[in-house]
Amino acid sequence: MKKIIPQSLKNIYHLFQAIFANVWYGFPSRRLLVIGVTGTNGKTTTTQMIAKVLEESGFKIAVVSTINFKIAEKEWVNKSKFTTLSSFAVQKFLKQAVGAGCEYAVLEISSHSLDQNRVWGTDFDVAVITNVTREHLDYHETMEEYAKVKGRLFSGLGRCGKLGESVAIVNLGMEFADNFLKYDADERYGYILETQNAKRKTQNHSAKLKTVVAEQIELEINYSKFQISNFKFQIFLPGEFNIENALAATCVGLSQNIPLEKISAALAKIKGVPGRMEKIENNRNLEIIVDYAVTPDSLEKLYDYLNGIRKEGSKIIAVFGSCGERDRGKRPIMGEIVARHADYCIVTNEDPYHEDPQQIIDEVFAGVVGRDFPKARLFPSSSEALKIPQSQALENTKTEGVDAFRMLDRREAIKTALQIAKPGDIVVVTGKGAEEMMAVGDKMVPWNDPKVIREILAEL
Repeated sequence: MKKIIPQSLKNIYHLFQAIFANVWYGFPSRRLLVIGVTGTNGKTTTTQMIAKVLEESGFKIAVVSTINFKIAEKEWVNKSKFTTLSSFAVQKFLKQAVGAGCEYAVLEISSHSLDQNRVWGTDFDVAVITNVTREHLDYHETMEEYAKVKGRLFSGLGRCGKLGESVAIVNLGMEFADNFLKYDADERYGYILETQNAKRKTQNHSAKLKTVVAEQIELEINYSKFQISNFKFQIFLPGEFNIENALAATCVGLSQNIPLEKISAALAKIKGVPGRMEKIENNRNLEIIVDYAVTPDSLEKLYDYLNGIRKEGSKIIAVFGSCGERDRGKRPIMGEIVARHADYCIVTNEDPYHEDPQQIIDEVFAGVVGRDFPKARLFPSSSEALKIPQSQALENTKTEGVDAFRMLDRREAIKTALQIAKPGDIVVVTGKGAEEMMAVGDKMVPWNDPKVIREILAEL
């Protein structure tokens, strides 16, 4: 049925569901201020930052993100593997937020949910776009269509006029930025890093655009520093991409009349976001980092940053893969990007869904080695968890100084990386972040990268 029914017909069904859900729960979004955050990368971190800024300013909030749900003081883990839930789940959540006395709801919004009408009827007061980079082209087909669907979050801003002012917040350093500045909004904010030539990027926009620029940027392994209008900021999340996320949250704060001093103090209290540049403490003098990076752009930015801060003589050991039943074209691109930056590449299993996990690994690996290669030799496994054969490291395949391996068992891949690593090295595990499940066929198998890494460290 999945392949027989056109997506356009499914979307009509979803629309009727959304209409019924809104009527059933009484259009709850009209009784609180709703902030929607969309984009390819950075949505989760930006959502957490916005929530912190609002909460530290004394507001009662609700949050829906890929990693968590929060209503006032109650918080719980998102185990669904969905960024945006069904229309009934969304409206029920908003109804509960209203009942708990929340003033704001901060929602992470996926392009699929926008296309499928899952957030129809939700009145957004503030719309944020973090970036638009290659992802989900199996669904949207072109980048232009992908950006167009993202724009739906902006097209219905402030329909009920709850704030008196609707707000559009756009990353001026991203591709398609102008697409998101054309929508009607009472206030428009643009944010950018000074390293992205802010003057050139902003000079062609209307005088109504309020620009927020990060200046005097300092990047370290555990934190980042910058200034906005002479106010000093320090966030305990590394990388320019996290400064961009902080700028988006700053724009939201400013739009809600929160002063820069309070915004800076709130962001400094975030000591990390689960599965987003999460550092795993250890006694082996290793830098072990878990990150969600699942797109070519996010991997490029992550490894550019790591190469910029790594110590002389240290190695980067990468464990990564690609999700099944998603954009296949990005797989060799991701492999090529990691191979260009890392000293060791271990390509492994990652949410295969109903695809052959070995085929996914091979398609990623093709980008690593840049040529034809033999099929991985599989060996019987005693592992019952994944119900997939376990493999061991292939014969060392070298290309341009990169040691490359294919390993089906993700635990064994992580273990191999930790065994290879020497003091001072950086081990990077990407693709799942803080997710609690791995999708294998019809099953959701319990899996958490940080937990597995800590278990292996204890064994070693």
